[in-house]
Amino acid sequence: MTVWEMVAVAAAGLAAGSINAVVGSGTLVTFPVLLAVGLPPVTATVSNSLGLVPGNLTGAIGYRRELAGQRGLLLRLLPASVLGALTGAFLLLHLPASAFETVVPGLVGLAVVLVAVQPWLQRRLRTRPAGGPGGVRGARLAGLLAGAYATGTYGGYFAASQGVLQVGVFGLLLREPLQRLNAIKNVLTLGVNAVAALAYVVVATDRIDWRAAGLVAGGSLVGGHLGAAYGRRLPATVLRTAIVVLGLVAIGVLVSR
Repeated sequence: MTVWEMVAVAAAGLAAGSINAVVGSGTLVTFPVLLAVGLPPVTATVSNSLGLVPGNLTGAIGYRRELAGQRGLLLRLLPASVLGALTGAFLLLHLPASAFETVVPGLVGLAVVLVAVQPWLQRRLRTRPAGGPGGVRGARLAGLLAGAYATGTYGGYFAASQGVLQVGVFGLLLREPLQRLNAIKNVLTLGVNAVAALAYVVVATDRIDWRAAGLVAGGSLVGGHLGAAYGRRLPATVLRTAIVVLGLVAIGVLVSR
């Protein structure tokens, strides 16, 4: 990578860390940039997942006040998310690279659609009465666990917009304000990306571009803190438009490879 390419990757990590803390679609910023500087799609995904973990951590810490009273729920959901992350990482590393390159444009397209319709989803969630998750059991608990596993699998395979998926699934089953749902999302995303990244380090070191992962990590570390502290003050429309545009760019790059 040239110096300017390195700057672009670090800046993408900064933006992704901020966006992940607030919206949950930062991979749609970093992934196109990593492709543009010449990384193969699987290497870009593996390096990106590794690099975004520090930003996930600072974003989760920044939302710690919204996590009050949700420890019991997280202890039930986190193992399902982790199991899903391992499933997704296994699929990424064992399916042919051609399968990944075939599937990912569709996944990016799905992520772009989810980001675009997020305002509608948020309005629906705001109509739900607030209330604690105590007493979640039976069919609702089964639905939450299945949702955590499914979104964890998606995140372990390709991380873009797993946070949007999580907020959507959990918002249908929990009577919680949006910011508390976002706090749950940040913790589960941290668990998914950390476990997937560890799996990549253990069994797929040769597929990691350590320089790219380091640049994304440095940017996302700062970005996650800034996103949690200030991201909610930024116009959501600006962030959403940028994510959709970059997602379309990623689809164009993938299809033209």
